[in-house]
Amino acid sequence: MKATSIRFFVFDTSVLIDHLRTNRFADAVQRLEGVIRFSAVVLAELYRGARTRTEVRVINAWARRPIVLIPTRQMWLWSGRILARLAEQHPLDPESLRRLHFDLLIALSARSIGATVVTTDRTHFELLQEMVPFSLVVW
Repeated sequence: MKATSIRFFVFDTSVLIDHLRTNRFADAVQRLEGVIRFSAVVLAELYRGARTRTEVRVINAWARRPIVLIPTRQMWLWSGRILARLAEQHPLDPESLRRLHFDLLIALSARSIGATVVTTDRTHFELLQEMVPFSLVVW
């Protein structure tokens, strides 16, 4: 019997905000064939922007999942070096670098388990792919 490998997916904040507020991606999420993992970086961003008690309850449920990806010390250090190199190649303002930093931590965490990042933010994540290869799906 042929062994099947499990695919893992990590949603970026952009996807989960839309999912929370509009349920826009409900069908796409149902069609995914694999396991969804949550990133601590994404959960922190969601808490920061939560507007209602219902949103907080849903985020709390996601945060209680048994496996939440947390960037390691090495990922934090590596991300700073990667962003410094990226800033040498592209004109980036401090706010863009901050947002890219969080996105890079999400990508590095996903990469560490072989997961695909799912996002609506094509620009940031494709820019990051110039520096670090990782699997990406843009909705």
